[in-house]
Formats: sequence, C-alpha cells, structure tokens
Amino acid sequence: MPRPKSIKTEIKTDAPKKRGRKPKAVSSVTMPAAPKVAVAPRKKGEPLETLKGFKDILPLDAPYWRFVKEKVQKLADDYGFKMIETPILESASLFKRSIGRHTDIVEKEMFEFVDKGGDSVALRPEGTAGIVRSYINHGMHNLPQPLKLYYEGPMFRYENPQSGRLRGFNQAGFEILGAPTPAADAQLILIANTLLKDLGINFSLQINSIGCANDREAYKNALVEYYKPFRKQLCEDCKIRLTKNPMRLLDCKEEECQKLKQNAPQTIDYLDEECKKHFMQVLEFLDELGIAYNLNPFLVRGLDYYTRTVFEFWPIGEVKSQSALLSGGRYDTLVEELGGMPTPAVGFGAGMERLILRIKEEGVVIPPSPRPEIFIAQLGIEAKKKSMALFEELRKEGFKVSENFAKDSLKQQLEVANKLRAKITLIIGQKELQEKTVLLRDMDAGVQEVIDQKKILPELRKRLEVASVIDREQPPAEQA
Repeated sequence: MPRPKSIKTEIKTDAPKKRGRKPKAVSSVTMPAAPKVAVAPRKKGEPLETLKGFKDILPLDAPYWRFVKEKVQKLADDYGFKMIETPILESASLFKRSIGRHTDIVEKEMFEFVDKGGDSVALRPEGTAGIVRSYINHGMHNLPQPLKLYYEGPMFRYENPQSGRLRGFNQAGFEILGAPTPAADAQLILIANTLLKDLGINFSLQINSIGCANDREAYKNALVEYYKPFRKQLCEDCKIRLTKNPMRLLDCKEEECQKLKQNAPQTIDYLDEECKKHFMQVLEFLDELGIAYNLNPFLVRGLDYYTRTVFEFWPIGEVKSQSALLSGGRYDTLVEELGGMPTPAVGFGAGMERLILRIKEEGVVIPPSPRPEIFIAQLGIEAKKKSMALFEELRKEGFKVSENFAKDSLKQQLEVANKLRAKITLIIGQKELQEKTVLLRDMDAGVQEVIDQKKILPELRKRLEVASVIDREQPPAEQA
C-alpha cells in the first residue's frame, strides 16, 4: 500500500506567493488597510487589561481545573487513550478544508491572518483537524489500529463572549481513528457520559445520525424545498445558508428560524440501509450500557466533516445546542479529504471553562487540595539555610513537604502550617542548630519532642504511617 502524501504538500495556503522568490518582509504581502480607530493615549502606569473574550485562570480556580483534568486523565488511562498535542497555529487551509468554508467557524469566528512569510495561518478553533493532519503527516495509519488519542489545550474562536463561551478557551477531547464499528461510537459516548457523571454534572444526551455523503445530498435538497417558501422569514445569515450550506439552517439560533425548524424534514428519513443499521446498533449498545438518550432529529452539528452519528450532552433544563457541555460524532471521510488513506474515525470535545462553570452552578463539592505531610518552620537566617536544605532532602525522599521561607516570624509560619492542615511541623531555631536536633510537632495531637537530625527520616516515616492508618479509619467528615 503506497504511503500517503504528506499533508504539507496537500494543503496549500490561501495567500498567493511568487514562484522562486521568498517574501522579504510583511510589507511585500498585499493586505487591506486596517480601519483607523482613534485610541486614547494611555497614561503612564495605567494597568493593561486582558483582551475581550479572554480570561485569566486564577489560583482560586486552580482546584477546579485540577479536578477536571484529573478526571480526564483517569478516563484516558482507563480506556487506553494516548496523549497527543498539536500546534496552536496551523495553516488556515487545514480548517477551511476540514471544518468547511461556509460554516460559521470559518466565515465568522476563525482567528486568521497572514504571517511575515506570506502564509495564511490560523489559531486552531478546534482539535480534531490538527490531530488528523498529524495522523497523516507521521504515518500513524501504520500503527496498530484503531488508534486511541486524547488531547487538552487552548482553542480560539472570534465570537461574542458570553457565559461559558469565550474567544480563548480550553478544550479536552478523545478521538478513535481506524474504527468503523458502532462499538467505537458507543464507547466514546460512554466515556463522555462517565466524565460528566464523575464531575457531578446533570445532563441529557442528544443523539442523531446525519448519514453518509449521498444521504446528506438528498436531505439538503429536501431542506431547500421546505425552506424556499419561507425565505423572507429567514434571518440574513440563513438566506445565505439556504444556497451555500442548507444543513446549517438547523443550527441557527434566531427565534424565527428556530420556529421554522420544527416542521422541517428529518435526517433519519433520508438514511440508506447501511447508515440506518449503524445508527440502530449504536443505540442498542447505549441501551445495553444503561445510557439514557434523546433522539434529536434536528441535531446536525456545526462542522462539515461529520458523518453518521452525531451527539451532544446538554445541561439539564437546557433545550439549545449552543448550551452543549460536550459534543462530537463520527468523521469517516476527513482523513481521506486531507490527503490520507480512507480511515473511519469518531471523537468528541468538551469546553473546560463551560464544565467548570456548570460544576460551580450545580454546587459540586470538589476534593480539597492534598494535605501536606510535613511543614518546615525556621527562626533565624542560619536556621533558614538549614531548613531549605532539609526541605530538598525530604522532597527527594518522597515526602509531601510545605514551607513559607518568606516569613521570619515563627508564629506566622505556624499559622500557615495550621491553615494547610500539615500533619507534622519541623521547627529549626538557633538552639536546634547548635544541638543538631529538630523540634517535631504533631499538629493533630498538639504535642512536640526533640529529635536527633540523624534520626529524622525513620522517625517521620514511622509517624506518618501511623497517621495514614488513623486517616483511613476516620469518617470523611472528621478528616475534613
């Protein structure tokens, strides 16, 4: 079997280049003049703010991010998915060819620009296209199939910022490449279902099949015939979609277009026998797994590469696709369309900011940060030097150690140790330096004793082993 051509030779940039001549500078690229906007002069020392639609992840939110990432990592390990990370910046052609030139993402939301070398590039708006490009580039079709991959990282879409929807956001996703069977669809839906349950989020699963290319062509024609008499009632965007991309009519968020959708033709009526069989088997798997679902005949997803099964998980009480917590589907033709061998595939992606927002809204109690085993406190500059060396020694031995070397007051350091709920505090002062000892304080029992520095490691191991037994025997409420 011949090796597929590299996608680098298949995907061409949209920016024209002069043959045999390398652009010297950005001035050699013809670009429309940017409109002049009056900008008030910034006062010296005036603070800068984040760009519209972008957000800092602050330390107070770090436990939520850790919570979500750990759940994703656990499921990836349990189901045998391997990590993949692709560049944030890719050729704009990659997304135009995969997502679709007439989708809202490409026409309105993609961060696209011409770089200093004259290439048309874009910040990735989603994760699947880059993974498929990587799959082709690196000949991953030669690896044992199916190939299970997962990713996590930043994405970018230039859209109107609102609750749970930002221009710069993070997404986690799972992909299975090289698996044509309905079992792959069902397994990914199971993983998505489990992830949301593990996060404590209530949801409903919406599922549909949009069939293969021939099915969609017949369905598009039926949509056009249905919508033609209502053309004047459509929004301006949908008037364009009617001729360029009729299936996007079902994605429109305008109220009048939503009303018209209710009586539109349904995709299920235009599936061929193979696609019907595939979809029914997916549903049978879900029934066997005890996963509840809603058949949604108007669910089509907003990207052109989808085929057959498509699905979304909505928060309980929500009835709109734009509120989806997690979404995905099958994309059996995408690898071939981007220059690779015919490769069936299925995947899903979840916006992490949206998951965290929902976790907060539903009042999910997340696990507290890990409790440090040992806190090191010190008094005096020489004791601080010794304490820093002891910290490194304990850390390398595998202990969970904490400190606050920025503080000189012993009282303040002990307050920090109490706040962190450290099990043991080691105190080093001038007296301990001279006597080569360490003052060991059991924070739970409130007692302390002097320990020889040479005996500190075995003593810590013995005490922490006893403490861990007590922790396991105590009810969770008492531990907190």
